[in-house]
Amino acid sequence: MPEGITFRFEVDGSDFTSAGQASVQVKKNLRQLGIDPDIIRRVSIAMYEGEINMVIHANGGEASVTVTEEAVEIVLIDHGPGIKDLSLAMQEGFSTAPDNVRSLGFGAGMGLPNMKRYTDEMTVDSTVGVGTTVRMKVKL
Repeated sequence: MPEGITFRFEVDGSDFTSAGQASVQVKKNLRQLGIDPDIIRRVSIAMYEGEINMVIHANGGEASVTVTEEAVEIVLIDHGPGIKDLSLAMQEGFSTAPDNVRSLGFGAGMGLPNMKRYTDEMTVDSTVGVGTTVRMKVKL
């Protein structure tokens, strides 16, 4: 069994215009690999939400997407402030996004809930003052 194909991206946390570039590229890559369109849609949504979270809360980070015969695995790593209360952060509508971010139409508190909704597995490891790692899997 081959290890799979991995795509790696730096998520620029300095402005919202670049947010989503990695998920757009992943969508193209998965399409070229012949992945089912519904899987591509789910991966793209989860990845985009993660990218936006990294821009809003953590000044960017790293994203990797690995495609194997069984699944598409997404790993998002940031070195931001960490999540103080993960159970609260998982509630739809809860947000710590500042007003300037909300005025741009982001920060509605749907990032983590949507990431969980559109993936088959998701784990979040976060340490306040250190950063957050989100691992998601969409089974093929």
